[in-house]
Amino acid sequence: MSASAALAAHTTKLSLAVRHVLAGLGHGIHVGRERGAGVEFSEYRAYAPGDEWRRVDWKLLARADRYFVREAERDSHVAVWLVLDATASMLEPSRSIDGLNKLGYARLLLACVGAIAQRQGDAFGLVVCQGEHAHFTPAARGPRQLQRVLARLEATQADGRLPGSDTLRASLHFTRSPGVVCVAGDFLDWPSPLSEALIRLRSMRHDVRAVCLQTQAEVDGAFDTASSYRDPEGDESMVRFGRDLRAGYLRNRAAHFDTVALQCRRHDLPFVQARIEQPPGDVLRTLLRPSLRGGGR
Repeated sequence: MSASAALAAHTTKLSLAVRHVLAGLGHGIHVGRERGAGVEFSEYRAYAPGDEWRRVDWKLLARADRYFVREAERDSHVAVWLVLDATASMLEPSRSIDGLNKLGYARLLLACVGAIAQRQGDAFGLVVCQGEHAHFTPAARGPRQLQRVLARLEATQADGRLPGSDTLRASLHFTRSPGVVCVAGDFLDWPSPLSEALIRLRSMRHDVRAVCLQTQAEVDGAFDTASSYRDPEGDESMVRFGRDLRAGYLRNRAAHFDTVALQCRRHDLPFVQARIEQPPGDVLRTLLRPSLRGGGR
């Protein structure tokens, strides 16, 4: 059992769990550097017409008899968007950590990403996908924005299905300039309006990263030997589940997520599969790793 995941289940204040998870993480969301007339020296290059004279290194001119410009690096800030799947299937609980479900774990991960964005000076916003609506918190910077986002995450309850394609297209209007998009959900519906939106954002050069959350019991098929199940996002019919059906369930599950991972790789969309019983810090390190590529596990 993960102590930090258990803490998330029993901490009423999300900010406390965030501080615990981020302690010693030391991870950024993006490289955050671009060339320009900054303050941190990078290298010299030959002078070109249009360069500012104040950037010419006059001491080097005296030695080399040629004009050279000091090239530096400066911080670049991008907008970071947190996208939460708050549909009914996210209520699935852990069988080993009382009080923890997929929604609670997803809220913690996105809250940590928001805290990192705030720490490195980026603007960040939140989109909650639930039912017929996509609830939108505009991007902003600073500690007050973090408190707004944490409060919205804490107030979110799982219910309903994903919004339709038209609703998501209208809500994701932050696509004007490329940014970082971190999505947390269970991706049991694929293709879906959300998957279409993510692929569209990736085609528009956003850095889109998805974390797929499941319980250990879902991964292992370790449900009660004789039980009934109703899809919380489907109709009212009951489906029997038992030991004799476990092998078929595991085959279908593997086929589904293999398809999801394959399509994510095709679109260069990093896709991380995680269990909510894992330490959240480990999942964050994988999700935010600069070298991550589509289909990561």
